[in-house]
Amino acid sequence: GNNDQNVNKVETACDLMHHPTGIRIFCTQARTQLANKELAMQLLRAKLFELEQEKQASEIREQRLMQVGTGGRSEKIRTYNWKDSRCTDHRLGQNFNLDKVLGGELEPVIAACIAMDEKEKLEAMAKEAMG
Repeated sequence: GNNDQNVNKVETACDLMHHPTGIRIFCTQARTQLANKELAMQLLRAKLFELEQEKQASEIREQRLMQVGTGGRSEKIRTYNWKDSRCTDHRLGQNFNLDKVLGGELEPVIAACIAMDEKEKLEAMAKEAMG
């Protein structure tokens, strides 16, 4: 005889594999396999959540970088032409009445900006859905 009392110990470890991301979680902390499985799932959820947040943050960072330009003359947004009483928005490719813009009537300009932004978002969604 062997006087070891722990010879017939049940294996309680849990080994989880998330195939889409390749994340592997091996958990042996708890005493039961069910508890280890729940703990491993919690760890996996936390890791996947962290990855998703990181992805979203990088997309937002990328969007912001695209909005920041060099400040060069070629990147001008609007030109105010007093001689012809015209305000040209170069992003929109549209002209607006200079007196109205300077008087605070910005609704047509804002509406055109919103329309362009929505159009770009729809194009991005369509592109994402296609590929």
